Amino acid sequence: MEQTSDIVGRVLRANTRGFACGTHSNQISDKHDFGAFVKAPIANSNDAEMAIGLIYKVDIQDDQLVNELVMGENIPDNVLLDQRNNRMIPVEVSVLSIGFTYRGTMVHGLPPRPPMSLAEVVLCTAADVHLFTQELGFIRLILNATEVPADDLLAAALRYAVWKAYPPEDERTFLTRAGRELARQLSGDMKRLAHLLNLIHP
Repeated sequence: MEQTSDIVGRVLRANTRGFACGTHSNQISDKHDFGAFVKAPIANSNDAEMAIGLIYKVDIQDDQLVNELVMGENIPDNVLLDQRNNRMIPVEVSVLSIGFTYRGTMVHGLPPRPPMSLAEVVLCTAADVHLFTQELGFIRLILNATEVPADDLLAAALRYAVWKAYPPEDERTFLTRAGRELARQLSGDMKRLAHLLNLIHP
């Protein structure tokens, strides 16, 4: 069972290409990081299959009161803290689907159905991330995603996988495999390949 601390939010809307979830501003933490692996149950899945995705955007919404406060001068600290901690400022997290679970296996591809509204979105466990990244088919899905900052997202996802799921002695091996896969897929675009490799190894 997932731990409450791993809940990213609840689904607001979804399609097979991805989904958005909402949460409260005071819940924002490293579980909402750009490039984090998350999962949510696929709609009407009797076997509790999960859609797997990457966080690619976090929007902290504004409202009239916030707009007025940012224009003010010398706002007391207690007022700012009250606005940040006690008001219901909505946060929207956008996720790109890159895979799904099926009968205990990880599949790289778009899920057959999206998650339902209000389904819980949770962080993938370290074991999930490790298993999912044993194969690198998800790289092409990210490279071809036009609705996201694909290169930055891919680099962030690979770094996240290393930090989350690989012991130090395996990090180099994983990144070398990923680099070779990128070189294979981007053999005709050396400029983009060099840019991506620089993002992965800043």
